[in-house]
Amino acid sequence: MLIDTHAHLYSEDFLHDVDNVLQRAYDNDVKKIILPNIDSGSVKRLLDLTDAYPHLCFPLMGLHPTSVGADYKEELQAVEYWLEKRKFYGIGEIGIDLYWDRTFLNEQQDAFRYQLKLAKLNQLPVIIHVRDSFDEIYPIVKEEQDGNLKGIFHCFTGTEAEGRKIIDLGFLLGIGGVVTFNNSNLGDVIKNIPVQNLVLETDAPYLTPAPKRGKRNESAYLAYVAQAVAKIYDVSVNELAEITSDNARDLFKI
Repeated sequence: MLIDTHAHLYSEDFLHDVDNVLQRAYDNDVKKIILPNIDSGSVKRLLDLTDAYPHLCFPLMGLHPTSVGADYKEELQAVEYWLEKRKFYGIGEIGIDLYWDRTFLNEQQDAFRYQLKLAKLNQLPVIIHVRDSFDEIYPIVKEEQDGNLKGIFHCFTGTEAEGRKIIDLGFLLGIGGVVTFNNSNLGDVIKNIPVQNLVLETDAPYLTPAPKRGKRNESAYLAYVAQAVAKIYDVSVNELAEITSDNARDLFKI
């Protein structure tokens, strides 16, 4: 059994065929899917989907860094409102993204730290989005880590040294479609990192793995990620699935 620890199947990309997408995932042994939130505008679709498939889809609540703007404090209030209103399995997707724009760096840092504190308060794991921002994110997590923070550095594409720093903080590395790309050295990076520190993810509809590149990503394609990672570690796909799914179940308490 595989667990997709990061997908956005509630997004408008899946508006017309999400039932088929979930069936294909199930048929490809992806039996649980973690759904991080984006912002207040995505909550209804997120909850509608998880209510329709409660044994397959597990919602997280958080504010994505690319949705952090001048009104971010109101967005954080919405996060807190929903955390009090119903059950979520983690805080996410949170972090810092400096790929497109650095305008709201200070606000992103503030929102990130605030949500780390929320995670500790609610005893929930976090999913951390790191894009061109490891040097900004790492010191904040290190400072906030008091033994009560745990989670995943989503879409890990860093160096081996960064990977080991993440593990030393008590976090897992989320490995997705990038590991299948011909122009990626991610396989060389993670082969020296114990497989026990990994979980698998798709980030659907983004980062589609080979051989499906150019198409919309979906959770069924986690099988390609699993095959690539199993080959790197010279283990069977079943063994890899057992290790990574145990990590995900333990982290999210599912």
